[in-house]
Amino acid sequence: MLRPPVGVCSWSLRPQSVEELIAALHRIGATAVQLALTPLVEPREDDWRERWGSSCRRLRDAGITIASGMLETVGEDYTTLESIKATGGVRPDSTWSATLARAQEVAQLAEAEQIALVTFHAGFIPHEANDRSRHTILARLRTLADLFAAHGASIALETGQETATTLLDALGDLDRASVGVNFDPANMILYGMGDPVAALAALAPRVRQIHIKDALPTTTPGAWGSEVAVGNGAVDWPKFFAVANAHTPAIRFVIEREAGETREADIAQAMRVIQDG
Repeated sequence: MLRPPVGVCSWSLRPQSVEELIAALHRIGATAVQLALTPLVEPREDDWRERWGSSCRRLRDAGITIASGMLETVGEDYTTLESIKATGGVRPDSTWSATLARAQEVAQLAEAEQIALVTFHAGFIPHEANDRSRHTILARLRTLADLFAAHGASIALETGQETATTLLDALGDLDRASVGVNFDPANMILYGMGDPVAALAALAPRVRQIHIKDALPTTTPGAWGSEVAVGNGAVDWPKFFAVANAHTPAIRFVIEREAGETREADIAQAMRVIQDG
């Protein structure tokens, strides 16, 4: 089965310009990227146009495929599990209007640049069907699904902030074929939301992209686990790849590394783990 080229999350490389991003991807040997789109629609610096203008064209001219985009919802605070539960995704009333406005700009960019998939965190989705906040979250996700679909793009909800069962139930209740899953095995461990291999098996028919990331579980209840380089954590990669590789059509792997100071080396290590898998 022919798998699409492995991608790398742009934010993992912490580039200060599109040229830095291109150079880093070339050093790693990556030919595909998941591109953070928020910085492209919300320029803040005076030299933004020089550093980030025409990013999509410049990436493609450099031989880099834009595999997907990423939308960062407004006001996310990852300091603690409690802070991200309160601020993450589309759940907070205080940031929903701003998130929707940002999503509208990102959807327009996705259409203009023919980016067919955009991922983001939905926020903690309650499992109980009668939870009022669950109804609110699902209504907002339908709004975003319809918005992106109108611009020719699908969306994928990143795993980790709820169990696979809760997410699968939510996808059924959403009733939108354009909504899938961006599966991140490390997030399942970081948030303490179940075994990544079993979760992938349950969600596989709805998975549109897989983040290759690893982590160790917390030893302190209520606290984060710790992200580590791929191969050094609790993900059982041989079993994980066995499930992932059974999926048809093939799902693109995108390496994400959000911790540590040797990210290019860690991404290269992740590529070797993928090749061995």
